[in-house]
Amino acid sequence: MQNSTTSKEKILKQIRKALTHKSSQEIGDVDKESEIFTSSEEPLEIQFAQNFLALNGKFIFCENENEFIENFNFISKDNNWKNLFCLEPAIKDLLNKANIKFSDQEADFLATDIGITLCECLVARTGSVMITSKQASGRRLPIYANEHVVIAYTSQLVIHVKDGLKLIREKYNGQLPSMISTISGPSRTADIEKTLVQGAHGPKEIYVFLIDDLAAVD
Repeated sequence: MQNSTTSKEKILKQIRKALTHKSSQEIGDVDKESEIFTSSEEPLEIQFAQNFLALNGKFIFCENENEFIENFNFISKDNNWKNLFCLEPAIKDLLNKANIKFSDQEADFLATDIGITLCECLVARTGSVMITSKQASGRRLPIYANEHVVIAYTSQLVIHVKDGLKLIREKYNGQLPSMISTISGPSRTADIEKTLVQGAHGPKEIYVFLIDDLAAVD
């Protein structure tokens, strides 16, 4: 016990000394602008796809909206998707055009298996999807459904999270939404007996359909 107490006192003495005697070493200005990541020459869509797939996401590239409809129909049938729910007007138009059945009624929300949303942007560096409470899907749909389907466009790709925040700030005239969330792969945790479980506190699968809307501009 004596040795334990002595060791504890020595540590506390060192802490007190460090707090009362400031270091004479001066800290220079922190460089907040220089790039901390190694730059990549790959297109943003390739960077995003590689990083998103590394996080166990499902990525589907579509050259246009017609190809999106074909790919969505194929994957939907292949996975036997049922109880689709969508609140985004632009996506609802696409789904209606493709004769894909879905619901946008509050009464059907609790039975939702597949939640379909847009996003604010895609972050290439981290393979993440940024969403906010300002979207038609709100706070609930992206986390409630068993599987989350995100429909995004190549014009929404940014390099870093800070670029995504800048885009969101500009979109909403300087007023940031009350909730901004960055989704990096399916929901997962290893808190229980250090066993990795997907879908513990959100969707167990996340799909990103990336539609190229820049090719036509070029």
